[in-house]
Amino acid sequence: MADPRVIDVTLDERTILWRNADIEQERRIAIYDLIEDNHFAPQKVHADGYAGPYRLALSVEEGRLALRIDREDGSHLETIVLGLARFRRPIRDYFAICDSYYQAIRASTPQQIETVDMARRAIHNEAAELLRERLEGKINVDFDTARRLFTLICVLHIRG
Repeated sequence: MADPRVIDVTLDERTILWRNADIEQERRIAIYDLIEDNHFAPQKVHADGYAGPYRLALSVEEGRLALRIDREDGSHLETIVLGLARFRRPIRDYFAICDSYYQAIRASTPQQIETVDMARRAIHNEAAELLRERLEGKINVDFDTARRLFTLICVLHIRG
């Protein structure tokens, strides 16, 4: 019986060099929301027909994103590796707009905060679509799952 969803997500803590309270909150929310509601269906067919649920571990190694996919019992299924070159700009833009957003929350009017938040969401949405494209043929994910995964990819890139 297929159950194409993620039930656990971990990030390679060795990859995360620094994070502040705002980023830590983004990470917690992204993981919580991802586990609560996601569609994650690796496209590789396994001999025993296993089709979820999955445990997912994300790491960055040598400029590549590694998505380690395990069965519910923790046994390894596969690791998918994606080049991150096409994500450099969206990650950089997302960090810049998030900085503006956090500053706006502390010192701007509600209208200014809303304007920055709209720009932040637009960048996030574009990056989620890029991630879905890059995963095509490897993992089928819905839009919200891609958005949350992009947030976690960004957390892995924080250099402080």
